Amino acid sequence: MNARGTIDHPLTHDPKKQAPMTSSPSEPPQGSTTTSFNTKGAHEARQNRTREMQLIPEALARAHMDERLRDAAASRQAAHVLMARRMQRRAERVSLRARRALAMAVMQ
Repeated sequence: MNARGTIDHPLTHDPKKQAPMTSSPSEPPQGSTTTSFNTKGAHEARQNRTREMQLIPEALARAHMDERLRDAAASRQAAHVLMARRMQRRAERVSLRARRALAMAVMQ
């Protein structure tokens, strides 16, 4: 089989012998090992890829935490509104009781 290595199945697992990730079509396929390829930048490219891959879960966690904080703030605000409505109804009931008590005292 004379197929070149792919990203999923490279010809070699040695990072120094693999091609760096490039988007240029003139370069050999990613993960291939050809004799015309210069391995000088392969290690740095792999380090950058590793760094980027390590930052993805952090970004996802940060976005998840931001969403959680927004949800918590919204639920806190809803709880404050509900509490304010309850207290307003309670104050109205107390006001009516006081008015009735005053009316009863004036009538007697």
